[in-house]
Amino acid sequence: MFELDRRLESDSVLVTHLDLCQVRLMNDARWAWLLLIPQRNQLQELHDLTPSERATVIEEIASASESLKTMISCDKINVAALGNVVSQLHIHVVARVEGDANWPGPIWGFETAVEYADDRLDQLV
Repeated sequence: MFELDRRLESDSVLVTHLDLCQVRLMNDARWAWLLLIPQRNQLQELHDLTPSERATVIEEIASASESLKTMISCDKINVAALGNVVSQLHIHVVARVEGDANWPGPIWGFETAVEYADDRLDQLV
């Protein structure tokens, strides 16, 4: 049974399940920000995946990136797997817009998250 880190669960909303990853929307209205979390326990790094799973994750990242680019008029899609705070393997896919809250700087740890209004959250999910 797959176990999702409680911090990831509390900071995000389930969008869908792909072949390998659970897709979640971060509840921070400053950026359109997806998390892809491979549904395998005890993974911390991309190299912990099998070669086949790594290929699947790359395709799922590409799909999530294309979806964000279609939904959000953005200038750049950022993809990162950091894991310094939450060690469970998760990949950030973030739509960035020139002039957004911290453009061109990183989003990590920048001020306080701004939760979506319920109707906007439902619309994005």
